Amino acid sequence: MISYVRGPLAEVDEDVIVVEAGSVGYNIHVPLSLLETLPPLGSEVRIYTYLKVQEDAMTLYGFGSRQDLQIFRQLIGVNGVGPKGALALLSALSPADLRLAIISGDAKAISKAPGIGLKTAQRVILDLKEKVSMEDVLPSLAEDAAGPAGFAGGRTASGMTGAAKEAVDALVALGYSPVEATKAVRRVEGAEDMTPEQILKASLRYML
Repeated sequence: MISYVRGPLAEVDEDVIVVEAGSVGYNIHVPLSLLETLPPLGSEVRIYTYLKVQEDAMTLYGFGSRQDLQIFRQLIGVNGVGPKGALALLSALSPADLRLAIISGDAKAISKAPGIGLKTAQRVILDLKEKVSMEDVLPSLAEDAAGPAGFAGGRTASGMTGAAKEAVDALVALGYSPVEATKAVRRVEGAEDMTPEQILKASLRYML
């Protein structure tokens, strides 16, 4: 079992990266959510991995943190998903957004992933809702803003404030999905110093 691969980032393709470790280049399939936050080529990265062994192939899947690897493992345990489906889900939604969609029962957001229909999305929610909590979501939201574990990058962020949570609730009450609302609030600069009303007004600009 390969727990993680650490070394220089050698290559980046559409959904595959190559990390050099011990003079060996490891071909690792990764979600789009990780590709978007990778540092420049040559930078050292630590990628947490899952190895799928088949009769004719061994495929390595990689993630920026152990928490992201955990949600991948949970997804492949859902009937009808599998590694490719799980990777598609984590490409369409960041791990934090996916957890939020599961908690809030937002099957529509989950079904936007390629190859994931509404029935499969509902099965993901049914199977994983008891395995994911808001305590998992809020640290993940902060981590998404700061950049994945294992390499430097992105801006720093603290957990979502009470005012920000109120703004998310207000957007949901207006008819937006929890995932859409959370994404919009996370884009507001200086939200930690704003009132819920100010955050709501600022976040509505990102909903248009």
